[in-house]
Amino acid sequence: MRADRRRLLVGGVALLAGAAAGVGVLAQAKERVIPVVARKFVFLPSVIQLKKGEPVVLEFTAPEVVMGFSAPDLKLRTDIIPGVPARVRFTPDKTGTFPFLCDIFCGDGHEGMNGTIVVS
Repeated sequence: MRADRRRLLVGGVALLAGAAAGVGVLAQAKERVIPVVARKFVFLPSVIQLKKGEPVVLEFTAPEVVMGFSAPDLKLRTDIIPGVPARVRFTPDKTGTFPFLCDIFCGDGHEGMNGTIVVS
């Protein structure tokens, strides 16, 4: 009888652990995907509105030439290569307005290629 009770106890613990893990998966917020196009000499959109604590994926494309994305205050950086989507996953952990820019020279007009991320 002791072996049966032990099996029942172990089975119950395993069931509870599995249920708890399932609830944790359901409780995780789904990532919001934000498409961003890097064109000569602009990011579209140039203002990205986010919420603190909301997981996001910035999905960059560049139809013309190699570009760069850098948001130093948020410690975000990626290269954007034509034909290859670049994905930056992060969860903003502070509120404010944070500048971003193209950090790979892409021609005359490059110096004005920037935008802001606004986290509320």
